[in-house]
Amino acid sequence: MQDTMDRLFETVTARIVAAAEELTELDSAIGDGDHGSNMKRGMEAVAADRAKLAALAPGEALKTAGMTLVMKVGGASGPLYGTLFMTLGKELGAAPDRAGVARAFAAAIDAVKARGKSETGQKTMLDVLVPVSAALSSGASLAEIREIASKSAAATVPMLAIRGRASFLGERSIGHMDPGARSSVIMIEAVLDVLETKA
Repeated sequence: MQDTMDRLFETVTARIVAAAEELTELDSAIGDGDHGSNMKRGMEAVAADRAKLAALAPGEALKTAGMTLVMKVGGASGPLYGTLFMTLGKELGAAPDRAGVARAFAAAIDAVKARGKSETGQKTMLDVLVPVSAALSSGASLAEIREIASKSAAATVPMLAIRGRASFLGERSIGHMDPGARSSVIMIEAVLDVLETKA
């Protein structure tokens, strides 16, 4: 399990670093333009602790990574992704099966909702995380979850932003993908790639 967690942290970090410019461009259109650089800095800080994380149980590793994201990622993304990781780590059992992972992921999303005072349909990362959680709980295949994540991020393009800095733009927020939805897809696809390789 520790080897899988190490590969997950490595792959997620590599994908976020590679997409930093894309995330910055998305955030420049409807935010303050720092989502890519913030997420890159946060995941690189997590990756710098990979040796320490690999020695921890999966739940403890996720909680530690979440605390790092809170400290290193600026804006709203740090507390939100930090809450996601920390709650997932708290709820994950020592040897979780798929049902256990689904329950822990759902609990983590509830914590993100509470932290951000947000719901789906408001053009945020929740517009990807919630449908992915539902697919995971319903027994969808990894390929189906991948497709749902991608389509859910694309569905934020015509949305009117109601939460976050993008909401300040009103109708000018329409026509752009939410950068948090995009970074969520990047992380989910990285996790799925590792799990598909492992299967």
